[in-house]
Amino acid sequence: MTQGAGQGPEMRTPTVRDFRVPAYVHEAGPHAQPPGPHAPASPPYDRSAGPYDQSAAPYAGAAEQYGRPGPYAGPPPHGEGGVPAPEPEGYTPTERDLPVINRGDTVQVPVGPEAVQVPQPDEGPGPLYVVGDVHGYIGELVAALREKGLIDAEARWAAGTSRLWFLGDFTDRGPDGIGVIDLVMRLSAEAAAAGGYCKALMGNHELLLLGAKRFGDTPVNSGAGTATFQAAWLLNGGQKSDMDRLEDHHLQWMARLDAMEMADGHLLVHSDTTAYLDYGDSIEAVNDTIRETLTRNDADECWDLFRKFTKRFAFRDDGGAQAVRSLLETYGGSRIVHGHSPIPYLRGEVGSEDGDTPSTPVVDEPHVYADKLAIAMDGGVTMAGKLLVQQLPLDS
Repeated sequence: MTQGAGQGPEMRTPTVRDFRVPAYVHEAGPHAQPPGPHAPASPPYDRSAGPYDQSAAPYAGAAEQYGRPGPYAGPPPHGEGGVPAPEPEGYTPTERDLPVINRGDTVQVPVGPEAVQVPQPDEGPGPLYVVGDVHGYIGELVAALREKGLIDAEARWAAGTSRLWFLGDFTDRGPDGIGVIDLVMRLSAEAAAAGGYCKALMGNHELLLLGAKRFGDTPVNSGAGTATFQAAWLLNGGQKSDMDRLEDHHLQWMARLDAMEMADGHLLVHSDTTAYLDYGDSIEAVNDTIRETLTRNDADECWDLFRKFTKRFAFRDDGGAQAVRSLLETYGGSRIVHGHSPIPYLRGEVGSEDGDTPSTPVVDEPHVYADKLAIAMDGGVTMAGKLLVQQLPLDS
């Protein structure tokens, strides 16, 4: 397996500068009918096949190595409150609508010689943590995990029986998405050996990378003409260095990720969308259906799956709390925790009313909203925000 260290990850400046996440689409309320019965899930990932005994040395100094400044991409097209207006019904994730405020002031977390110790219970599972979208920013990820005491100075699991969930979107736009996947895969084995766990959900960018690798320039029916996964991947921050280093075990790992899970009464998902209701009326059914879709390897089916999970903002504004309740009533749980939509956009803090002067969003904690039923975890590491690692439950 090829490791990211020492390669000097290739930065595709035009793509990074111009990257915008797929169009925002408002949603409201539950979908009418879930699909029918589902086949059993595919076998779990064979961790013995992966390179889990890698040296942690490549992660040393990662935050400094990858903390590179860049120019602001320009103001977004604005709707109410400086936030991009929702797209019409003919939405397709092949257009760019949100710019990136490149990291001119990279968030650095000072880490002293002594690691933070995560308190461990006398019995039962350890504390629960969630991680927002990483998008290839391995330096910021290592720093954030280290700050919480989840890893040590050599990026090894140091949290005993703690439980850690990644909410998806490991690649694209940042410098080392494959390095992020390798790190998460290794921590999964180390955490399990210590009596805890480190697990991950599938984000829309995992679907995008899988599609770009599997289908390339094969035309798909986008709902607004023809499109290709390759073009959408490049448009949405795909990095050539990631594609060059993508191996079979990475693809297998991504294709077998769950789409949703329950942890301590928290419904964990990647996207703030009600589209999960299209795939089943239980957590197991949703996960099985998505795995089956990927197994069939049909370009149009996979595109439709990707398209639905790029939708966002279902829990924001009027009807948002009811949309959250529709998911909680179907799948269980008392709160939903998601990534996908950067918190500055959920708060309407990006840009100005007239679109002339870009503002710099400051995000250093999760965003609780929708009658306190939803917790947003995408701090906007690709912008001026922070890569969020949060222990649950939250008090607020």
